[in-house]
Amino acid sequence: MKIGVIGLGLIGGSMAIGLRESGFATHIIGTDQNPEHAAKALELGLVNEILTLEKTAAAADIIIVTTPVNTLNYLVPRLLDLIQPHQVVLDAGSTKHPVIEAVEGHPQRARFVATHPMAGTEYSGPTAAISGLFRGKRCVFCNAESSDMDALQAAKAVYEALEMNITYLEGADHDLHVAYISHISHIASFALALTVLEKEKQEERIFELAGGGFSSTARLAKSNADTWIPIFTQNRDNVLDVLDEFINTVSQFRTILIKKDFKRFEELIRLANEIGRII
Repeated sequence: MKIGVIGLGLIGGSMAIGLRESGFATHIIGTDQNPEHAAKALELGLVNEILTLEKTAAAADIIIVTTPVNTLNYLVPRLLDLIQPHQVVLDAGSTKHPVIEAVEGHPQRARFVATHPMAGTEYSGPTAAISGLFRGKRCVFCNAESSDMDALQAAKAVYEALEMNITYLEGADHDLHVAYISHISHIASFALALTVLEKEKQEERIFELAGGGFSSTARLAKSNADTWIPIFTQNRDNVLDVLDEFINTVSQFRTILIKKDFKRFEELIRLANEIGRII
């Protein structure tokens, strides 16, 4: 099985590692518009060779696009223009409705499977790629009914090789739910980091006193803006909706503190503890 990976950062590189380690991929072709990333991916052994987009499309059985979401709307249709009817294209974007709309009506639409492997770290680039990143995590397939059955089976085989669990959603529903679960978490982390940097001017105190709670909450603030600005742009309306609710909740805590109503504070904390039943 020849696999093409377009975008050799954390996700693409980690997928390459996982597919090679599982024995699913016999040959991995890499493509990246950043020459340094391409060279580093080759040096690290993430891929067997680096080719252009056109040559990757000609050579690979399955092509996985792991570039930022603002590139998917033109890259995926371009790949569908280039491939043969037996090939399959997957994307790994964190937003799904825009790319699904971009390929609507394409003659080879059925060779595309819209997927979102929900895994990652706060790091980026080929050096961030790690083994086992996807193991036990969830992958969402969107609008699966628009893909050929054999294309779906190929996509399932990819994510099963990565040891992921699969969920099926419509693209618009996916974007709504990830705004609640994933996207707001990053905004909250960015906001916390900015707050601490603004109020605590002694950097050594942050380093000395940051315990597990702060470190785990602020971890996402180290995420790459080049990845997240396109996500917030494409999922703006859903993110605004959940952000309004988040601001309202934080305001409740502020009001309670002003009133010294610690009984109500305790009630809200206990309500929040209910998340433990789910995760």
